[in-house]
Amino acid sequence: MIADMKRTKSSASLQQEIDTLRASLAVLGPMHPGSVSRQYQVCGRAGCRCQDPKNPQRHGPYPKLTYVHHGRYVCRFVRADLLAELAPRLAAYKEFRRLTNRWVTLSIRQAQTEFFAPVIKAQKRKRPKKVSA
Repeated sequence: MIADMKRTKSSASLQQEIDTLRASLAVLGPMHPGSVSRQYQVCGRAGCRCQDPKNPQRHGPYPKLTYVHHGRYVCRFVRADLLAELAPRLAAYKEFRRLTNRWVTLSIRQAQTEFFAPVIKAQKRKRPKKVSA
């Protein structure tokens, strides 16, 4: 009975933290996965500075957004003037991932307290030695 009360209290505190996470998730707003890097390009036009065999000067850097969605790698160039608008969406997605990972961790702990009995180590039994005849 006492063990059940401790388990319930632990489960209740876990549920309270999960409810807090749900509330935090509800206010995140627009999000987008990925990260932005800078990439230089070679255009391929004959006689361009990027084609110089001795001192090639590539075009750029251009901001590039990369992410994986539904198992597919996506790469898109972003206009430099839109980077400031994209940054909060990237940050919101990172926060979304952090919160959902925490939620899963708490749910696993909650299931352990509710469904699985604690493992009690059995006392080691001394086995009699085999006597060879």
